[in-house]
Amino acid sequence: MIFNQNRFNDFIIANKVIKTFDEPITLKSGKQSTLYVNWRTVAEDAHLMNQLTDFVLAFAKDNNIHADTFYGVPEGATKLGILTQFKYAMANNAKNGDYALAMGRANPKGHGDPKDRHFVGEPNGRICVLEDVTTTGGSLIDCIKQLQGMGHTVTAAIGLTNRNEPLNEHATVADAINELNVPYFEMSSANTFH
Repeated sequence: MIFNQNRFNDFIIANKVIKTFDEPITLKSGKQSTLYVNWRTVAEDAHLMNQLTDFVLAFAKDNNIHADTFYGVPEGATKLGILTQFKYAMANNAKNGDYALAMGRANPKGHGDPKDRHFVGEPNGRICVLEDVTTTGGSLIDCIKQLQGMGHTVTAAIGLTNRNEPLNEHATVADAINELNVPYFEMSSANTFH
């Protein structure tokens, strides 16, 4: 499959991922906006997630993103990471032990086996971190820093939709993530739909 930007944008529109409001609403980042991006409806539907993971894998292939583990930012993109990784592993004829099904914990576990403290299935090899929406990139940046701090290799980060909000006078989400020596790729830009 080849990634087709127009088909992906049509998928976003058809599934009402992006909404506009007359009055500004407060986003998770604390910013005010009349534009709201929400991938949860897609994430709750098996058929739509099957389509979305195809888009993600085609996008990664077209952008030469080489990963051993697709890993979703805990909670927001957990399902996306697991399902993308599963489909990727099956497409590569996975055998026992070839590919991890990695899932991060939002809050570290305080008991039990130390290897399970931060993960339910630890990522391995080259990691591509997936996020649904990037506004300031805070959750994505924290996730990458945590993985790097634990000695993991993050080779890329993909955001389904970048809100393209400036972080300060000069920086963007891509700039902030690039400072971590990780290239950032956006599959769609909220500006396209505004």
